[in-house]
Amino acid sequence: MSRVLDSQLKRALAERIRYYNQLGIYDFYRRETNALSATPESKPDQREPMMARAVVAAPAVEEGLFEVMNPKPESGVKDPAQALRIVREDLGDCTRCRIHKQGRKQIVFGVGNPRAELMFIGEAPGADEDEQGEPFVGRAGQLLNNMIKAMGLQRGDVYIANIIKCRPPGNRTPERDECETCSPFLMRQIAVIQPKVIVALGAVAAKTLLAINAPMAELRGHWYDFRGTKLAVTYHPAFLLRDPRQKKETWKDLQMVMRELDLPSPSKNVE
Repeated sequence: MSRVLDSQLKRALAERIRYYNQLGIYDFYRRETNALSATPESKPDQREPMMARAVVAAPAVEEGLFEVMNPKPESGVKDPAQALRIVREDLGDCTRCRIHKQGRKQIVFGVGNPRAELMFIGEAPGADEDEQGEPFVGRAGQLLNNMIKAMGLQRGDVYIANIIKCRPPGNRTPERDECETCSPFLMRQIAVIQPKVIVALGAVAAKTLLAINAPMAELRGHWYDFRGTKLAVTYHPAFLLRDPRQKKETWKDLQMVMRELDLPSPSKNVE
């Protein structure tokens, strides 16, 4: 049941929402206390004990309350390439978190097919990405290209982005508040592209998107519902460079994705 708000509180909430709009934030989320089960691809009729908490849009406290919100600038734009440009322009030369003061050279927005059925989401840009302004262009990027080719696709067929769009100093793991500050723009990219499948590359991407804290061994091998899109988890290419033994397991994850997208399954493994 909705809670009745007095006019003063309504005005305060409206001002707060407009403030967030000016920062480029249009979506608001809460973490559900009721968990959703992750279902293993090999056993669709059974529930796994490991649970995935869904990240969902927060409901309006009172009907009509959020009508004061301005629509997203890309709303109503039919061309996804143009809509992505609008999101990028809204992001601007972002100074919303501390990273912009810690040596980043440029924002690394995302790259690929704006109508892609498959989207890869990594952790954060590295040194090469920061230099070139494009995600996954270094050694890990070359391995990701090989992974994509092994699936029978080209890099230009998919869309690639990261949880955060600036390189953290020393390639450190992004802090939670940095992820939360940057993720609304990623959510807008996902909403524009509307991929059929998202692949979260590595623990940071998986835990941020799914809002759960579990080891990779438990996160992998399952399909998750992410805002109406199927999401799978696999190892980050940078991790595979450090531990090539896990390439075989990664190939299993990619084959699961290929079956979902009705892609032919070649015998070639990830190299």
